[in-house]
Amino acid sequence: MRRLYFLIPTPYSAHEIVNELLLARVHSEDIHIVAREGTELGDLPEASITQSSDLLPALERGLAVGGATGVLAGLVAVTFPPAGLVLGGGAVLGIALAGAGVGAWVSGMIGINVENSQIHAFEKAIAAGELLMMIDVPKSRVTEITALVHQHHPEAEVEGTEPTIPAFP
Repeated sequence: MRRLYFLIPTPYSAHEIVNELLLARVHSEDIHIVAREGTELGDLPEASITQSSDLLPALERGLAVGGATGVLAGLVAVTFPPAGLVLGGGAVLGIALAGAGVGAWVSGMIGINVENSQIHAFEKAIAAGELLMMIDVPKSRVTEITALVHQHHPEAEVEGTEPTIPAFP
């Protein structure tokens, strides 16, 4: 999947583009719109917290760092057991899972409060009243969807493609 970014000047244009995308068989769950606070979007699909924050990348980083830290702590605990306890491989696994869980939880709490780094590039345009439309499409349809939006709405500025999106947005 790829994420396409378009800057749309008005909510009316955004409504027309969403309708055309739905007719082109793009699911409404794959269309996300970010607008300035207070902008009336009507029935436009507003971006959720997972699209507008850094939650998923932060979870991934926290899971990896917490898991690695847990493995190291587990190996240290097995190598130098406290108070003469006999620890085996299960202890390493348990500590690694606990570390991954804590790492994902802590980084997720931080990431939910941080703006998505991709959206940050469009901050000035959004503050000026434009709408950012993000469309998730299969790689094979990137050219088709970009052409569809640009052909019918030349006022929509094509702002690029994110190479990959999370598997579970």
